[in-house]
Amino acid sequence: MTFSQKIASGSLLVSVVVLAIKYAAYHVTGSVALFSDALESIINVATALTALVAIRYAARPPDQNHPYGHQKAEYLSAVGVGALILVAGFAILREAYAGFITPRPIDAPVLGLAISGVATTLNAIWSAVLIRQGRRNRSAALVADGKHLFADVVTSAGVIVGLSLVVLTNIGMLDSVIAALVAVHVLRSGWGVIRESSGGLLDEAAPTEQLALIRKALEANAGGALEVHGLRTRHAGKTTFIDFHLVVPGEMTVARSHEICDRLKAALTEALGEAVVTIHVEPDDKAEHIGALLA
Repeated sequence: MTFSQKIASGSLLVSVVVLAIKYAAYHVTGSVALFSDALESIINVATALTALVAIRYAARPPDQNHPYGHQKAEYLSAVGVGALILVAGFAILREAYAGFITPRPIDAPVLGLAISGVATTLNAIWSAVLIRQGRRNRSAALVADGKHLFADVVTSAGVIVGLSLVVLTNIGMLDSVIAALVAVHVLRSGWGVIRESSGGLLDEAAPTEQLALIRKALEANAGGALEVHGLRTRHAGKTTFIDFHLVVPGEMTVARSHEICDRLKAALTEALGEAVVTIHVEPDDKAEHIGALLA
């Protein structure tokens, strides 16, 4: 089991524990806002399970039907997570509306808020772990799961503050208003996850900082070549795919041009960690000059 898979397994366990704690808070109080918070945690369990399955699938090596590997499974998973978050948001809106029409009294608010606070603290710690490790391991599924948990932390904190106001003001309708605000935040979070993860599915170029590393590696290791042009990049999970045209003198031997290609591939792999590099070697009459490197 890889490190990312272990983290994803831990996320599933934490999500189940947090769900149980939040349901206990709702059971004690009968609060619509706390029920909405617990409902979102059901989605947390589903997203953690989805992330675990996607990470395990993405770790499979390339095969005949998937020669470029299975890394995009993580982006597909992240989009699915975003969709589940949207479902949770609409479900919370429904509960908020029902509570607004028929307000319910809140029982044992202090105990319920204390229980909810424990769950929120646990989520805050684990969301930080997921986001940090997801970015370190370039795992879209872990980052998406972490951001969803962080959104849960924000909404839970808002619920705690809001219910405290309900207790202080004795305005029961505020309970449903808080739940509606939670739903709006959840919907925004879900749309953000979908928008960010769709970039990987649509072969979005590597981030700006990676492009800078790629250009630096090319300029420093292309000695003997005349020009690099047509640089294209995309990313899938931990792997960055790079292809470009390498212009060399027309009289250069195949063996010599191959040495340059090997040097460039080694430099790019060292700079990026995991890279699949495709180089098309061309003679000097194919030089483009404008917008090219090394020209």
